[in-house]
Amino acid sequence: MHSELNDFLRDPLGKRNIHKKEQGITMIIDKGLGNHSFLDLVETAGNYIDFIKLGFGTTALYPEHILENKIGLAKKFGIDIYPGGTFFEVAFHQGKRELYFETLKQMGFNKIEISDGTIELTNRDRQRSIQQAKSLGFTVITEYGKKAEGSVTDSEQLLYTINADLEAGASFVIVEGRESGENVGIYDSEGKIQDHFPMIARSIQPYINQVIWEAPKKSQQVELMNWFGPNVHLGNIAPDEIYSVESLRRGLRSDTFFMNKKEEANA
Repeated sequence: MHSELNDFLRDPLGKRNIHKKEQGITMIIDKGLGNHSFLDLVETAGNYIDFIKLGFGTTALYPEHILENKIGLAKKFGIDIYPGGTFFEVAFHQGKRELYFETLKQMGFNKIEISDGTIELTNRDRQRSIQQAKSLGFTVITEYGKKAEGSVTDSEQLLYTINADLEAGASFVIVEGRESGENVGIYDSEGKIQDHFPMIARSIQPYINQVIWEAPKKSQQVELMNWFGPNVHLGNIAPDEIYSVESLRRGLRSDTFFMNKKEEANA
């Protein structure tokens, strides 16, 4: 295919900022890929992956050589890799926060997630954890929301958390959606975005470049792109859905062929 034609067809919407790493972040969740699958992933789709989260506490379960290989490959392909927030919560609950930070640093991680989806963190402990990780050279990602089924995202509390976490030194705040995308956070039991979402969307608009929405389902990805545009940050994407998500961002699927942001339509 002629290069000029190929360049045009690669991004029909003309809105994808692929070269601006702070826009349109795609975070995938790795729940146990082996060496060969991981290599295939980064070789095939590495250009469209920004963050790889080693889900839950799986970081503790890998054979050392496999974990080292994953970290090395991610760095080779310019992808940030880090353990899921639940691993931090386990360490904090056991009184081993400092050891956890030091160990991750020695292992070669440069990003870390601070969350309290299962445990309860006081505001002070949350901010101190962010500040300590930041002081050790980590780029800090935090997460807002509880993992319990039926938990709902509150717009005022989310806005407060974003402000407090960013002020403490976090770079991004994830909005909890779990790997199922159902009956948690902004999603109802069927995985649909809840009716109160417009209030949330309006309240966090000034921070949209610092918010990552966990959105494992295609319908959720499409809806969030309709709200915020193709460069919205999306997380908990399955490894085999990377090309699907990138196609949605560029208008290479029928779902976003005529995409317009809702806020433009309502302006």
